[in-house]
Amino acid sequence: QVQLVESGGGSVQAGGSLRLSCAASGYTYSTTCMGWFRQAPGKDRERVAAIYTSTGSTYYADSVKGRFTISQDNAKNTLYLQMNSLKPEDSAMYYCAAQDRRGYCGIYSLEYNYWGQGTQVTVSS
Repeated sequence: QVQLVESGGGSVQAGGSLRLSCAASGYTYSTTCMGWFRQAPGKDRERVAAIYTSTGSTYYADSVKGRFTISQDNAKNTLYLQMNSLKPEDSAMYYCAAQDRRGYCGIYSLEYNYWGQGTQVTVSS
């Protein structure tokens, strides 16, 4: 089992920045991909960014490319999402997720095995 705990959400004005953190604990050795998802009210959960843990390869949704950066600190078992130039449409609940024993980073939420409780991000115009 893997436990994930997010932090760092909050309210900012458009153009501002936030950094989300996700602390992982438990049997993390089996995870091959870590990702950030978000879900706004009435919308599907979407993958924002992901990182393949062994190679550091990163993946981003088109809507956040050039503005968000995903990174990992293996020594601290922590995943980060640096969010810059935030827009009102970035407002959502953000979730950290971990994928077990796969050779790729899944796009869909069903492909991830472990989830954090979420942290709210609100961007005002």
